[in-house]
Amino acid sequence: MKPNYQKTIYACFLGYIVQAIINNFVPLLFLVFQKTYGIPLSQITLLVTFNFGIQLLIDLLSATFVDRIGYRVSIVAAHICSAAGLLLLTVLPGRMSDPFLGLLIAIGVYAIGGGLIEVLVSPIMESCPTDNKETAMSLLHSFYCWGHVGVVLISTLFFRLFGIENWPVMAMLWALLPIANTFLFLRAPIAPLIADGEKGLPIRSLLTNKLFWVLFLMMVCAGASEQAVSQWASAFAEKGLGVSKTIGDLAGPMAFAILMGTSRAYYGKKGDRINLDHFMAYSCILCIACYLCIALIPNPVVGLIGCALTGLSVGIMWPGTFSKSAASLKGGGTAMFALLALAGDVGCSGGPTLAGLVSSCFDDNLRIGIFASILFPVLLLAGLGLCRRLTADARNATHSES
Repeated sequence: MKPNYQKTIYACFLGYIVQAIINNFVPLLFLVFQKTYGIPLSQITLLVTFNFGIQLLIDLLSATFVDRIGYRVSIVAAHICSAAGLLLLTVLPGRMSDPFLGLLIAIGVYAIGGGLIEVLVSPIMESCPTDNKETAMSLLHSFYCWGHVGVVLISTLFFRLFGIENWPVMAMLWALLPIANTFLFLRAPIAPLIADGEKGLPIRSLLTNKLFWVLFLMMVCAGASEQAVSQWASAFAEKGLGVSKTIGDLAGPMAFAILMGTSRAYYGKKGDRINLDHFMAYSCILCIACYLCIALIPNPVVGLIGCALTGLSVGIMWPGTFSKSAASLKGGGTAMFALLALAGDVGCSGGPTLAGLVSSCFDDNLRIGIFASILFPVLLLAGLGLCRRLTADARNATHSES
């Protein structure tokens, strides 16, 4: 009987929602942790760094062990860690003499899950026998955006109805999703990423491949283009429009996430009739235009619209680069996806850092920081052209040999 991979596809969609919970739930509780446990904000900001630092480490290490233990064991372990971390979050800080250490342990556990999910879900989806892998990949990544929106909206509604002091209940409710998806992945068929009889590219071969390094740089720029504005969108709304933080979060990051998800879902629906290279190139141009709008037009409403439209422009960058890598580097396997996830995470941390550092050099002028970040979509656009040329050269070389 032929395996039904629809269950696998649904599990992958839910996997990215789980990762959205991992990355976006705890930041909603920072002020609660400060008041409840007496933890200074200087320490609380380290929680985000710790979370993404662990995920970066997992990205780097996963290339060495995932193929040995198998995709099913790895993805199930990822969801168990995600659920366990969320549940430990409700227990450890109140039970340990140092609540901050309890938070670090809980976040470290679910960060392991989040890092594994990021590395594993895309190749599992890529291995499914879908009609158009580029559109499937774009649709998959849209679920992270919808997860982000859902986490903020549902959690905010819960806190408003039942009080933010009941956040442990919300954490336990969110833990139910990775628990459920654990059982789904236990039963879902998982196809091999590399066909029988074929060999995957070893890491050394990837690291000596010019095309891989172009794609690696494109992933760095995709993550940086996405987060350089996303991380500062709330500040634009609060300072520029003079609204509360709640309204600022909804008008800034929420609008950004909705439009980014819309871009990915649109390509996931219509991508079989759209040239991926053209779609990515036009998205880079729109991104540059949005950055210029934010940086050069002093009207705060126009700046906020520019922030939101940046979400639309960056939507295809990450999944599109993943798809181009899978199509261009046959047999890249787990090592390729792990290194690309590492590149994306480096960009996600590097983009906001560059914007912040440049801003601080100009009296905290965030517009100048965003203007400097135009470097990322410009480099991504250049990478697209170079990727096309290298792919054409490799194809011509193959034809000449045959």
